[in-house]
Amino acid sequence: MIKRELQIFFTALMFYTRIPCPKWVNHDPEYLNLSTRYFPLIGWIVGGTSWLVFSLSLYIFPGEISILLSMVASILMTGAFHEDGLADVCDGFGGGWTKEKILLIMKDSRVGTYGVVGLVFVLVLKFYSLSQLVFNDIYSYGLIIVTAHALSRLAAVGIIFMTSYARENEDSKAKPVAQQLSAKNFIIAIFWTVIPAAALLYSHTAFIIMIIPVVIMTVYLRYYFIKWIGGYTGDCLGATQQITEVIIYLSLIVIWRFI
Repeated sequence: MIKRELQIFFTALMFYTRIPCPKWVNHDPEYLNLSTRYFPLIGWIVGGTSWLVFSLSLYIFPGEISILLSMVASILMTGAFHEDGLADVCDGFGGGWTKEKILLIMKDSRVGTYGVVGLVFVLVLKFYSLSQLVFNDIYSYGLIIVTAHALSRLAAVGIIFMTSYARENEDSKAKPVAQQLSAKNFIIAIFWTVIPAAALLYSHTAFIIMIIPVVIMTVYLRYYFIKWIGGYTGDCLGATQQITEVIIYLSLIVIWRFI
């Protein structure tokens, strides 16, 4: 039982990051599908590493450079997996007017104008938002980063749980996460999100309000994906993660300033 769970966790680590995994971890489709329940836990690892890089960089560089280095670290850890999804979604939904055209554009490995503009705006928003969230409290900042990475990944898991996969064929790069998520696995994913969120809320109770815009954005993105392509793709999940992560940072800034 423990070995099976380790297999599932390492499968998630292998699929969602560039971190090396033991050689005995294979590409079993069943484990790839089950590994979605550990997606928010992967957020712990990526967010925690980003925070560590930021904290260590502060000993050498100014805050802005440290934030950029922490962003670079998170992108390197995931291989720009979610950023690529965001760019593909911007290109697909920006340049396509039918389901078939949108899916075709998203599958193209080339990045177009919509993708570049969308990705630049999200990364710039992320950088400036993080710059505002450095409160001279490294502990709280770390909790914010880890919670944002976990909660934004839970939003993507929520899309899987509530929505059907859009592609009818089996040649998509997102095939391993294309299956409907069970309620049990969704609850497990929620559990991995609640832990860092609870620690953050213990320090700043008002931050619980951030959940509202995240839920609203997730519901809207789900509606938007269904409206245009009848469901989600792996790129849609990457875009959901990136967009909701920025929404979390922006929400926390508003809460911190006005509540």
